[in-house]
Amino acid sequence: MNKEFNVEILSFLKISEIENGWVADDYKALLAMIDLGGDELDGMDDSELKEMCLMSLNDLEPHESAKLLLTHILKDEITEGKIDQISHQMLEKNLWEVHADPAFHMSLFNAYELLRKAYNGTFTEPTGVKFTIKISANNKDSFEIFDRSLHAVIVRLLANGLQESAILNRLFEEKISGENFPDAKNILWILKELSTTDTERQYEITSSYLWFGELENIMSFEADAHADVEEEDEEGK
Repeated sequence: MNKEFNVEILSFLKISEIENGWVADDYKALLAMIDLGGDELDGMDDSELKEMCLMSLNDLEPHESAKLLLTHILKDEITEGKIDQISHQMLEKNLWEVHADPAFHMSLFNAYELLRKAYNGTFTEPTGVKFTIKISANNKDSFEIFDRSLHAVIVRLLANGLQESAILNRLFEEKISGENFPDAKNILWILKELSTTDTERQYEITSSYLWFGELENIMSFEADAHADVEEEDEEGK
């Protein structure tokens, strides 16, 4: 059964970088892949490691650096041949938006951010969003569905604030109205609960401008949503 909510956009920012998208261990791993590193890195702070990493990447051809980053962040997910193919595509396409599998979008966004800094703009600047929302309901029981499938419920709610022609609604129409929406966790890159009461919850969301850019000029809207259907176990219980 659908529940009625009010969704209010409290703040909305375009971003080209995700905080802590890259950390010291990432920089050290990348430098090791370029045969740099060792004891000399131990005394460096995060900013020094980042600067050294950017300079080292710049010494390579752009597609070589792209392949290096993709190998680091996706090596357990896709084959070496596919990584090589994607590394060449990164110079021509906005892969954090157009890659067929949204599970890779956030990782690709982070890769573009670092590559753009390394090559002073050769790569397209990635565009993401970071926004906060307040979700209100008259009945505290309405929030029961949040405990069952939080990401799916929030994506369904936000879809109400977009036009029917919006990319999210067109690509995921069946999942939004259907029983299960596994891609919701890949659409909401970072979902952080800020506060909760019986009749109100606030969240901070980081995602792609592709999905939610249309919310930039919207203040509030009425919405409904439903939880995913829980799968039965093998015994049908």
